[in-house]
Amino acid sequence: MSVSVENLSKKYGTQKAVNRVSFTAKKGEVLGFLGPNGAGKTTTMKILTCFIPQTEGKAEVCGHDVETEAMAVREKIGYLPEHNPLYKDMYVKEYLGFAARLHKVKNRTKQVAKMIEMTGLGTEQHKLIGALSKGYRQRVGLAQAMIHDPEVLILDEPTTGLDPNQLAEIRGLIKQLGKEKTVIFSTHIMQEVQALCDRVLIINKGKIVANDPIEKLQNRISGESIVTAEFSQPLNISQLKKIRHVKRVVDLGKNHWQIITDADKDIRGDIFRFAVDNKLVLLEMKKEMFTVEDVFQKLTK
Repeated sequence: MSVSVENLSKKYGTQKAVNRVSFTAKKGEVLGFLGPNGAGKTTTMKILTCFIPQTEGKAEVCGHDVETEAMAVREKIGYLPEHNPLYKDMYVKEYLGFAARLHKVKNRTKQVAKMIEMTGLGTEQHKLIGALSKGYRQRVGLAQAMIHDPEVLILDEPTTGLDPNQLAEIRGLIKQLGKEKTVIFSTHIMQEVQALCDRVLIINKGKIVANDPIEKLQNRISGESIVTAEFSQPLNISQLKKIRHVKRVVDLGKNHWQIITDADKDIRGDIFRFAVDNKLVLLEMKKEMFTVEDVFQKLTK
């Protein structure tokens, strides 16, 4: 595993900001790290990036302990914090060259040019960072986080301040990076989670309340899987109840039906076979899903 966290806790006086948190993240995975303000997300990220020590528990990045091998961990991690700290009196290209030297990057000129192209900073590379818009500053921060080609990327609110076009570009970049690296990122934009994440971790009051693949997470709060189907001709409930794994059926009117089963079952194939066997015309079939936002609100209120 690229990242391994076991029973991690952080206390500030008598308050536990993080309370026995455990999770893993592997290469080729985009892990969404969600939680309300003050839930412990940023504290956990700061521990993983060696900015603050944990009170209890253990965390490793690429096999290196964050407490005893901090320098080795920092070599493996690219970090974009929530409040993006940049040298505003430096030029974009100059700053990225500076970051590359700190990381002892080989072929610095080539790598800086690659990051500028990848993050869409070509037209801004000769400007002072202080003169950039918030969106472009976020791009500079992201380029800095990737300059040394880390194995793990930890991004805290990476799309803050981006316009819709920039959002699409950066989301595409994160998705691409997730195919070859481990990406952990926090966001409050739920559509972003559904579009980018392979798995979602939800933390509330310092504790993990959900750790599921995106598809499983969306069925979590109901415990059921719901398929809505429309047929061209009238049916009765007794016919639909004969479909394998069906728990119950709800008549929505006008030949529309809700067909309900357990959360771990996908009966769309069974419904299709039922239509074929009974010479029925199936006009529409859709698996109903709770949104990530629905689950988030349910688990964190």
